[in-house]
Amino acid sequence: MVRASRTSSLPLLLSTADSAPMPSDNNLLLFRKAGTVPRAELRAWAKLLRARVADGRDFNCLLTDDQELARLNRMFLGKEYPTDVLSFPSGDAESLGEIAISVQRAAEQAASFGHGLFDELRILMLHGVLHLLGMDHETDRGAMGRAEKRWRREFGLPGGLIERARSVPAVKRKRASR
Repeated sequence: MVRASRTSSLPLLLSTADSAPMPSDNNLLLFRKAGTVPRAELRAWAKLLRARVADGRDFNCLLTDDQELARLNRMFLGKEYPTDVLSFPSGDAESLGEIAISVQRAAEQAASFGHGLFDELRILMLHGVLHLLGMDHETDRGAMGRAEKRWRREFGLPGGLIERARSVPAVKRKRASR
């Protein structure tokens, strides 16, 4: 998971020059090349995150493929590979920002960690929202990890990204991020 920063407003993920407009589901979840995912359940999850974790503040989440995450990773972070989730804080008071999630990467991670795709997508979305709220596990001395763990327990989710990253040796983590 990477927190990308940018100062432009939200339409980046909602439209791109090289693709058709995406259908929107209540302006919370957007699906582009997302394959078969439980859309109604994910919409309900996003609404729950908005209400409980984000204190009613809106965010948008794009569920897409590795190719799109690689494009965003290259565009904003200069990295030439897809990642599981990127967060783009908006910097304004009304909307937290945007999250982009690779459904392909989520499916691979779900299989690796022995749980379903739906749980993995919920873990990634929670992680992204925490970043949109300003948390950063690389610099906050464990505050984000504690928050993620607390929310995961409350929502009945399996181990999260921060917890998993700590349990996997550095060499293995590096290989997995390629």
